[in-house]
Amino acid sequence: MKNLFNKLVLMLMSFVLLPALVFAEEAEANLVTIFEIEVIILAILIVVIFLVFLLWHDAADPSSGLKRFTSAFMQKLTGSTPIEKEESIILSHNYDGIRELDNKLPPWWLYLFYVTIVFGVVYMLHYHVLNTGPSSSEEYVQEVEFAQAQLAASAGMRVTEETVQFLTDAGALSSGKDIYTKNCAACHGQKGEGLVGPNLTDEYWIHGGGIKNVYKVIQNGVVEKGMLAWKSQLSPSQMQDVGSYVLSLKGTNPPNAKAPQGEKFVESDSVKTNPM
Repeated sequence: MKNLFNKLVLMLMSFVLLPALVFAEEAEANLVTIFEIEVIILAILIVVIFLVFLLWHDAADPSSGLKRFTSAFMQKLTGSTPIEKEESIILSHNYDGIRELDNKLPPWWLYLFYVTIVFGVVYMLHYHVLNTGPSSSEEYVQEVEFAQAQLAASAGMRVTEETVQFLTDAGALSSGKDIYTKNCAACHGQKGEGLVGPNLTDEYWIHGGGIKNVYKVIQNGVVEKGMLAWKSQLSPSQMQDVGSYVLSLKGTNPPNAKAPQGEKFVESDSVKTNPM
């Protein structure tokens, strides 16, 4: 009886929990919606556990209404043959004195089997005949597009030498200026005029101009000339911001500017700025 009790509880929990979880996933439910679903599930489970408890409650009077109810309910659920009537379902053959009962499958198992058949038919019609639901390939495409959108939204956290962009918005340039003033001005001057390091306001660059080259120099440094590799101290998005700020200094002509060094760099038309 205890084994049957455990199976019933597990079966009922599966019937209640699995559809709720599927609904939450299909509806892309937020935490509040999921919490509401779980509250409903909990209430249903409490009712189910209470009913199961009633089934196993041994009433003092065997003829009580509760006892009759539980007996009738278990009979409907299992379809078992009473012990006193088992003679009618004993098969004719025996094995070393062991005889077999011709029991029918329990109704609860049959009903569950019928439900799976109905579910299979509905599933087939919904996804493969009427095409009212997305196929697995369509779901894959949707998930990839969603993931790509998330990546694009958090592009600042995934800046690399290949994906870095010249930012022109005020927020990025302000952030870049703060980083420059704190870390770069000591060598390049407060206005980029150049001190120990080269002038950053002209068109000449020792290691190449443009955001990709500037980002690479900031990231890896120029150790032989005393410039640190900032990749261990600044995040990729911070290096992108300060690189964009450095490029924004072009043509500002600060006083006491250092003489040009390197080669003149002309930005290619294919290099685009990002106003974000």
